[in-house]
Amino acid sequence: MENRIHIPTVAELLAQGEAPDLLFWVGCAGSFDERAQRITRDICKILQHVGIKFAILGTEESCTGDPAKRAGNEFVFQMQAMMNIQVLDGYEIKKIVTACPHCFNTIKNEYPALGGHYEVIHHTQLIQSLIDEGKLKPNDSNEFKGKRITYHDPCYLGRANEVYEAPRKVLETLDADLVELKRCRNNGLCCGAGGAQMFKEPEPGKKDINVERVEDVIESKANIVAAACPFCMTMLRDGVKVKEKEQEIQVLDIAEITVRANRL
Repeated sequence: MENRIHIPTVAELLAQGEAPDLLFWVGCAGSFDERAQRITRDICKILQHVGIKFAILGTEESCTGDPAKRAGNEFVFQMQAMMNIQVLDGYEIKKIVTACPHCFNTIKNEYPALGGHYEVIHHTQLIQSLIDEGKLKPNDSNEFKGKRITYHDPCYLGRANEVYEAPRKVLETLDADLVELKRCRNNGLCCGAGGAQMFKEPEPGKKDINVERVEDVIESKANIVAAACPFCMTMLRDGVKVKEKEQEIQVLDIAEITVRANRL
């Protein structure tokens, strides 16, 4: 049984007369998806290790409304967004970190039009800044040393927000053999889950997008695919299963790689 660490909610801190320096926006995937929960735990380990005073909203956090908006239901999106903005402003939240590029993009770029103004950072940006500040340093004999690693750019982190360097800089500290996929950065291929596609069956066609993407990974001969999005994590892992490559290719989030490399 994993040691359970208590993560305070903003309400709990407020009851003690305190406020967090950083709000960790967990997101639906990070809360409910079993695989993504492991990423959530690792982000908490990193934040606790470096001594950042953070909190979560807990049951007061609701979906950002991203899937509703992408699927065309602007009304539901605005309802979700305004409820969240009310909660965030009620607690005077200024700075938010999230592991989901969809939450990141929505709160950063779409909430301001509805009155929600916050400094929003993605967890890969936070990890990179902690490495730059010398607060995180991979162990010299970390398990990724010499491993062939590639990185898959999430659409909402990469093309939508031009965050390309932070995740790569984190991987560069590992002393690993880093390789780029043939379609990367602003030419990256979608995992197939964006635009609310995650929640529906694929349309008829010759091949699923995530299988096409995993073929890029196989071509790169990487042992590990670094991901930075819970949706990409699901799609890449499914693609690896379809190709029966579970023994050869591991899909890990940047936060998980960081925790293992730093032995937190």
